[in-house]
Amino acid sequence: MSIEPRIGLLVGREWSFPPAFLDAVSRRQSGVTADYIKLDATRMGQAVPYTLIIDRISHEVGFYRTFLKHATRMGVTVVNNPFMWSADDKFYDATLAIQHGVAHPKTMVLPNKDYIPGISHTESLRNLAYPLDWRGVAEHIGFPCVLKDAHGGGWRDVYICQSMEELIHHYNNSSLLTMVVQEFIKWDAYVRCMVLGREHVLPMPYDPRERRYIPDPGYLSQELEARCVRDALTLCRALGYDMNTVEFAVKDGIPYAIDFMNPAPDMDINSLTPSYFEWVVEHMADLAIALASAPRPAVPAGPIITAPPVVAPIGAGPR
Repeated sequence: MSIEPRIGLLVGREWSFPPAFLDAVSRRQSGVTADYIKLDATRMGQAVPYTLIIDRISHEVGFYRTFLKHATRMGVTVVNNPFMWSADDKFYDATLAIQHGVAHPKTMVLPNKDYIPGISHTESLRNLAYPLDWRGVAEHIGFPCVLKDAHGGGWRDVYICQSMEELIHHYNNSSLLTMVVQEFIKWDAYVRCMVLGREHVLPMPYDPRERRYIPDPGYLSQELEARCVRDALTLCRALGYDMNTVEFAVKDGIPYAIDFMNPAPDMDINSLTPSYFEWVVEHMADLAIALASAPRPAVPAGPIITAPPVVAPIGAGPR
C-alpha cells in the first residue's frame, strides 16, 4: 500500500534553513507534507512513513547513516544517496573529474601514517612499499601543495605546504586519517556552485581565505560562468548527488574543480547571504516536492520490497 507523499527532514544544529524549507513546502499547497523526522530504535524490515528524506547530518551521526540505508531498502528516496556518500572521497572525486573532462589539480593519495592497534607494519602491511616515495610525490605534485583528509570537510585537516619539510611534518601528524596531496592552484577567482536536483546551478563568488560569499552577479564572465555551470552539472550527475556544492579555483581562465564532496552543503542564511539563501530554499522546496511525488529510490542491488511486513511505526521502541 502506497503512502501519501511526505518529506522527512533530518537535520543537525542548523537553525535558518530547516524552518524556511518547511515553510516553503507548506506555502506551495502541493499536497506534499514535510516535517522533522523522529527516529528511535528501528527494527529490521520496519516500514518508513516517508516517500522522501532530506539528509543534512548523517555524515556526523552513524546511526542516521545506517537508518538511511535501511530507508532506501524500504523504497524511500534519500537526498543524498547514502550509499554513494559512504563510498565517496576526494581521491575518487579527482579520478572521476579527469575521466569526465573536468580540470582538476594533480592529486595523489598517500598510505596512512598510523593504523589501529593490531596492525603489524611487517605483516599486515606487506603490500605497502616502504619507505614512501616522497621524492616522486614532490616531483609530480610540486610546491606549494595542499595536504588534506581524503574524507574530510569543513576545512578540517587542510594544510598548505611550501616545502618537503612542511609536507612530511603535517603528514606525520595525520594519525589514522587517509590523506591526499594536491597541486596548489594560485587562483585568480574562486567560485562555489550550489547544485540542486542535478539541474539547477547557482554560481556564488567565494573567498576561501575569509570563508565568505561575495554577492556579485558580474564576478565571472558569461563564458566562464557557463563552463563552471556545465562542469558542476557534469560532476554532480556522475556522482548522483541532488544536493551539493562544487568549488572552482580559476587560474588563467580555467576553472579547476577543487572540492565537490559537499553533499550536505552549508545553507545558513548568515553565510550564504539573504539573496543566495532565498534561491536555495525555494529550489530545495521545488526539488523535494518533485521527488516526493515521483520517488527515485536508490538501492544498490535487488528488488525493492513494496509490501513490507506489518511492524511498529518509527518511534516505537522494543516491547
